[in-house]
Amino acid sequence: MKKSLLLLFVFLCGFFSHAQGQKLNPGGMKTAWGEKVTPQNAWQQYPRPQLVRSQWLNLNGQWDYAILPKTSAQPKKYDGKILVPFCAESSLSGVGKLVLPDQKLWYNRTFQVPANWKGKNVLLHFDAVDWETTVWLNGKKVGEHRGGSDPFTFDITPHLKSGTQELVVSVWDPTDADDQARGKQVLEPKGIWYTPVTGIWQTVWLEPVAKAHISSLVPEANIDQGKVILKNQINGATGKEKLVVKVMKDGKVVGEKTAIANSPLEIAVPNADLWTPYNPALYQLDVQLTSGGKTLDKVNSYFAMRKISKGKDALGYERLYLNNQPLFQYGTLDQGWWPDGLLTPPSDAAMRYDMDVLKDMGFNMLRKHIKVEPSRYYYYADSIGLLVWQDMPSGFKTAEKEVQHVKAEAKEDWARPAASAQQYEREWKSIMDHLKFFPSIVVWVPFNEGWGQYDTKRVVEWTMQYDPTRITNGVSGWTDRGVGHMNDAHHYPGPGMEPAEQNPGRVIVLGEFGGLGLPLEGHIWNPNMRNWGYRTYKTYDELVKEYTKLMYNMYPMVHRGLAAAVYTQTTDVEGEVNGLITYDRKKIKLDPELLRMLHQPLYNAPGKSSALAADSEITPQTLLLASNLPASLGKTDLNKNEFGSATGPVQLKKGDNRWAAKTFTVQQTPQNLQLRLLAHGDMKVYLNGKLVVNKFVNTKRHYDEINLSEYGHYLKNGENHLVVELKNTGSPSPFDFGLYTFQ
Repeated sequence: MKKSLLLLFVFLCGFFSHAQGQKLNPGGMKTAWGEKVTPQNAWQQYPRPQLVRSQWLNLNGQWDYAILPKTSAQPKKYDGKILVPFCAESSLSGVGKLVLPDQKLWYNRTFQVPANWKGKNVLLHFDAVDWETTVWLNGKKVGEHRGGSDPFTFDITPHLKSGTQELVVSVWDPTDADDQARGKQVLEPKGIWYTPVTGIWQTVWLEPVAKAHISSLVPEANIDQGKVILKNQINGATGKEKLVVKVMKDGKVVGEKTAIANSPLEIAVPNADLWTPYNPALYQLDVQLTSGGKTLDKVNSYFAMRKISKGKDALGYERLYLNNQPLFQYGTLDQGWWPDGLLTPPSDAAMRYDMDVLKDMGFNMLRKHIKVEPSRYYYYADSIGLLVWQDMPSGFKTAEKEVQHVKAEAKEDWARPAASAQQYEREWKSIMDHLKFFPSIVVWVPFNEGWGQYDTKRVVEWTMQYDPTRITNGVSGWTDRGVGHMNDAHHYPGPGMEPAEQNPGRVIVLGEFGGLGLPLEGHIWNPNMRNWGYRTYKTYDELVKEYTKLMYNMYPMVHRGLAAAVYTQTTDVEGEVNGLITYDRKKIKLDPELLRMLHQPLYNAPGKSSALAADSEITPQTLLLASNLPASLGKTDLNKNEFGSATGPVQLKKGDNRWAAKTFTVQQTPQNLQLRLLAHGDMKVYLNGKLVVNKFVNTKRHYDEINLSEYGHYLKNGENHLVVELKNTGSPSPFDFGLYTFQ
């Protein structure tokens, strides 16, 4: 414990001295939408499309703010104006200042309750505030909330007075000086970690409601039985209320039902128009809460008739199913960061732009990476047909990352303190409760790459049980514990995958790969920092070539059970230049029409795959091995006497040079070939003496996949040989390979 406190103290002291001179948004980058933001137009859209009422009041706009020591009392004088809902660190807030863990951010504004709300309860909604929030109204404490990504609400009716109301908010955010859920925020941004976000970062608003009112609607479609179950929660109910529901499609009423409120309500939906990425059909809901013939509340909502599940395909592989049909899901790692708004998109139109571009590029899915977006984001995904994998924002103390960031090979999870675990799980449940309405969300992801990963089996199984209508990807990347519906590999640049044969009953996905970088002059967040991708190129032509190779190498993997893949990433983010779009959204790096053509083969029905010369990933295989250059290398005929025999995978030392060979017989020459390779060093591959691959490889945990189909004409009926030359082994590592064919 003393050691942990000392490490944290040293970290904070070093950071605070550096932070005082740190410049946020060093290049002054803005998006086209950010350039048009004003206090009058900042996020004025209705914020809750899943439960719409006609009356509401938006509190976005200019508030007073102050940044004070954490222990200071409420300020009597404020530092200036901040534009809500943009965080203090963002340029769009008008502040652009770092808020440190030993400080608090204070807000103040006034408002008036509309006269026609008289007799109603008034709810104050915060859609997201990072991280610990305390609210006062007219000098009285209203409540507190801990959590940076989930919405929260206070009934402020008892604290209202006549005339002008004074609202005061304080926020404390430790960022990575503590272990709360924070996503990618760190006090000292670099690499894959970004600028902190403190305070209000989504819409703040008011609405009037009756004492008894609808607080939640969650439609659950059942396409197999042709019905929708409308789960509902009523606040202030007496038990006498009824719910009157109309279902509409294209302006016509297709179903009606009246039932006791606060209990699930079933409505038949015959001949349902099923929701898919290619047909994002939505049904509209008109819902009234009544009692004694009087309407107490009225809301508009919607739902989709869709089913997400998993099951075996005709080849025996577990696949992701949509509406009882297998569907390969391909999307991007979508982090949702913006140079001018940070976690907050500059506008609704800006937010929609990213999704529109992805659809145009031929993606049918995105993985929302350790961030929760505004409700309107998911509504738009519902509307355009974009599947969403939703991550839980992760968190751990940077100063204790050696313990709290669980390594890929670690046998044990982090022993997270009980209070920290309870907070994490409360927030995860709240996020799921908030988002489970949206049909576009098909996968929950509670953990990513061991970041703060703890008690994996219990947390993942709870997630699966709490929402059995969706798929749970328990751990995306690294530290799989054999739980959850998926086994998710991360492999850069890849592609690669876990073997389906070793994961019965689980869906095999590639949760992150790619990360091909192209820095574009004039579109760089900070020219003075490292601007990087997992592979970085200088020209458009190089990027096109390498992305095409990734797709070409991934096609055969679908035939061996790969069910989904996630490319890193939608946009550049700060120092990461591996986006398909620049960080300022002013340049699209790869032509959407080209990408649509490259992606289409992924969605075709897969065929059978079989081994010509199996690798040793599942079962150890014999290979020919030599420590000296074989004279027959590159020759049509292989001299087997130049090789000894070994069992793969072969363990090599740094600096080793090895030549390995496998022979195999074909009766009929196959058209398609796929090489699987595990190695670290300079590699050449010869097929019947012909050089087919010449590249540096660095595989970790997963085999690299290389499509060799264009060299299929080098094969012959009868015996063939494959030789792999590995020089300058880069680290102590395993060496193995195999060759496969697919239909």
